[in-house]
Amino acid sequence: MNALKNKVQLIGNLGNAPEIKNTEKGRKLAKFSIATNETYYNVKGEKVVETQWHNLIAWGKVADVVEKYLSKGTEVAIEGKLMNNNYTDKDGNKRYTTEIQVHELLLLGSKPSA
Repeated sequence: MNALKNKVQLIGNLGNAPEIKNTEKGRKLAKFSIATNETYYNVKGEKVVETQWHNLIAWGKVADVVEKYLSKGTEVAIEGKLMNNNYTDKDGNKRYTTEIQVHELLLLGSKPSA
């Protein structure tokens, strides 16, 4: 049960092409977001689709895979952990962010056309 304390699993589609950066120490970082959809019927019987956006980061070898294989619209399954961060913006306001640090990913759907 110890491994389940901070574990996230999602299936969704990339909203944009991943942003790839290399740190000063030579580590690769990939930042990207995915959308997940939940479908249900409301009390009037109407179909409702709710979309949630999730910010993700990946480091090292996982970032290499993201850079090589992921693009806007790609469907992926990811596993990772929640990371809460905060920073002070240029106006002196404290801002909070939540993102998912990806440990594993699986490409889903059909291959993109070349």
